[in-house]
Amino acid sequence: MANETNVPTPTPSTLEGWIKLLDGVRLPVPQASHDRVCSAIRNNRSSLRDIAELMQGSPALALSVIREANRQLHGGLSEPAENLEVAINRLGLKRTEELLARLPALPLSEIPVALRQLQMISQHATQQANGFFAHRLARLWQDIHWGSLLFLSPLWPMALTHPQLLQEWELRVIHRGESARKVEKQLFGVRLLDICQALADIWRLPIWVQQGYRLLMSEQRELVQVLRIARDSDHPLRQQNRLDDDPTLRRWLNQPANTVLLANGLALSAQHAWDSPHSERWQYLTSLYLQVPMDHVQQQLHQQAANSARYHAMPDLWHPAVSLIWPWGMNRAAAGSLAAPAPTAQDLAKWRKQCAELLAEPSRFANAMHLTTSARDALLACGMRRVMILMADRTHANLRVHQCAGLPKDASSLNLQVSQSTVLQRLLAQQAQVRLTPENSAQFSALLPASLRSLFGGEHLLLRSLVNNGRVIMLVVADQGGGPFSEITVQAFGKTAQCIEKALHSFSHRGQ
Repeated sequence: MANETNVPTPTPSTLEGWIKLLDGVRLPVPQASHDRVCSAIRNNRSSLRDIAELMQGSPALALSVIREANRQLHGGLSEPAENLEVAINRLGLKRTEELLARLPALPLSEIPVALRQLQMISQHATQQANGFFAHRLARLWQDIHWGSLLFLSPLWPMALTHPQLLQEWELRVIHRGESARKVEKQLFGVRLLDICQALADIWRLPIWVQQGYRLLMSEQRELVQVLRIARDSDHPLRQQNRLDDDPTLRRWLNQPANTVLLANGLALSAQHAWDSPHSERWQYLTSLYLQVPMDHVQQQLHQQAANSARYHAMPDLWHPAVSLIWPWGMNRAAAGSLAAPAPTAQDLAKWRKQCAELLAEPSRFANAMHLTTSARDALLACGMRRVMILMADRTHANLRVHQCAGLPKDASSLNLQVSQSTVLQRLLAQQAQVRLTPENSAQFSALLPASLRSLFGGEHLLLRSLVNNGRVIMLVVADQGGGPFSEITVQAFGKTAQCIEKALHSFSHRGQ
């Protein structure tokens, strides 16, 4: 099944080309979710609701079922299925099971990081939507839930076929502030919103998804007007008077469909920073939509992000809740012993500063040693106590230490032969992350070089390979003293690795 995710990756330059490519992609589904759903379908005691709830564990599976149900419509005589229960009922259990058999099912670790990252943002958006809007609009909770989860789904196949283009878009538009229109024309040939709108229409996604894209594309004037009013959040009475003076604009703002766009705006902008202009814009709009103070919005926003991280976070993905303080998670017992303390607010502030230096454009680094020194400092700031950064030679035969911290002086002279370790071979073959725990430590320790393992005593360790221009060039090894990790630090480690990769890309393309 693994080969089914190796989708050919031409780079179209027209809307028609992108639609043809992305519409033909079959998204991989986590094997565990696939097996649970198949088992439930074969169990006569499972209700449609039971099956639908199990499917929610895999956004790709939910999208595939809804798309398939809507593809069966003929002549527009039926309304599109806008939630899973309706979709399963329309397909029937036999055809649903046949669809599952056609989907590529893979272990979670084999599904590309870029796709899982984007799907996690969709799950975070759903958490925000449920927290902010579902209770207030209880009759519409299904529309809010499924619209929020599927809003970014037109980009999911692109994350599988062209992750490097989406990464370049994020770097240039979000971090460097370049014109989205200009960057998208260069990278994709067309606007991303045009691609999303077209796929949402073809797939007959929930109407609120289609409406959200139409708003972003053709209702900019109303959006700007509402945002001006929303920024006057210190004067709620004046806000209300301005809306009362323009009933058309008030009705436009109060459309329930806007909840889907607001939730995705909150989740997507938080990936950059909670206090960025992008994030503040969506917070102001949510405050005005709900007619609640900004401090209430921010409190709820952070609480829902923490809840989302509990349900959806993965060690190799970045969840924005990592940059929040979670008092209830700072002293969590793991495997009978106390986890390492979470980074303090000061540590996280220093960590964010280090990451900002890695992401700076143009690259501020004079040489590779300068870059890896900054990378080492970022890893220490997020809570790691022992860090080693190794560089691969051109043939991938050897790994030599470039930076280390918290280790004996002779660790800096370590030279590892890749051929002597299957774990190192796997890490250098492609981007990957290995996390040692008490459950797998004995297994992995036997497959790691003894010289490396002796430097990192304990049963908890992270190893991650970093890629530049499609090739693994670096390996990061880190722990918090060998004991259980703080989960905040684990997730900050993942984000730091992404920042280092972006710094490597920028450094290697300097002067071009």
